[in-house]
Amino acid sequence: MERVKCLIIGSGPAGYTAAIYASRANLNPVVYEGIQPGGQLTTTTEIDNFPGYPQGVTGSDMMEDLKKQAERFGTQVRYGAVTKVDFSGRPFVLEIDGDKSIEADTVIIATGATAKYLGLPSEEKFRGQGVSACATCDGFFYRKKDVAVVGGGDTACEEATYLAGLCNKVYMIVRRDVLRASKAMQERVLNTPNIEVLWNTNTKEILGDEFGVTGAALVNNRTGEEREIKIHGFFLAIGHHPNSEVFKEFVQTNPEGYIITEGKSQKTNVPGVFAAGDVQDPTYRQAIAAAGSGCRAAMDAEKFLQEN
Repeated sequence: MERVKCLIIGSGPAGYTAAIYASRANLNPVVYEGIQPGGQLTTTTEIDNFPGYPQGVTGSDMMEDLKKQAERFGTQVRYGAVTKVDFSGRPFVLEIDGDKSIEADTVIIATGATAKYLGLPSEEKFRGQGVSACATCDGFFYRKKDVAVVGGGDTACEEATYLAGLCNKVYMIVRRDVLRASKAMQERVLNTPNIEVLWNTNTKEILGDEFGVTGAALVNNRTGEEREIKIHGFFLAIGHHPNSEVFKEFVQTNPEGYIITEGKSQKTNVPGVFAAGDVQDPTYRQAIAAAGSGCRAAMDAEKFLQEN
């Protein structure tokens, strides 16, 4: 059975940054890309807030740059997904695509988190063309335009108030007659003049043309009344789901499924197993933050191998 010093699971900013640092430390890392090579950013069009790209860059191009940089230092990047793990002893044993096993002295989990969507066909159609799950990432492109935010929790309120500082008008589409957010966040939303809360409302369809989103068809879930709003951006803020299921037998997670790391390190409760990026970060969810945690994970792995 093949054995590697450092196995990295996931190929977003966290995974590739971990690979860059691990390969420069002569750990000869192997990266398994997972079911979405390049991670969530490959579904984003323009990225303007990642340092080093003064003219902006597409998510796909940035991930390709990070991949090439990791490969330049000797990282092996392989297509495949980890389907089973055994972290009960070292070396760790991981199953790839259900039919191949590999041993690893250290493991860095960088499998990310998946944004929750409503399940509408039009969401997929206009993803990256007006449909987004990250206001901080994409809000800039809708300056002085009308947008909508779906959700009623703290995240939705934060996204709405952030967008209100950029956009002409923000509709909040809330399926209940109350907000689930904290009192402070509720007051902030309700006291922001250019935020209009649409209570008891569900999205029936996202409307658009060849250029992207142009509006949304809505329905009041109490009266059945339907209406359309004209918007250019449609933001999902109904939560994320960390891709941690396969590791939960061994790695400690919080109630939402995010992997718990120790203090300022990327260490999990299993010595030799580290986590980086959105799979352990429910707060920031930014590419630059994920990259930083990938750096720390690789340095933690290097130190662990030196001491063991």
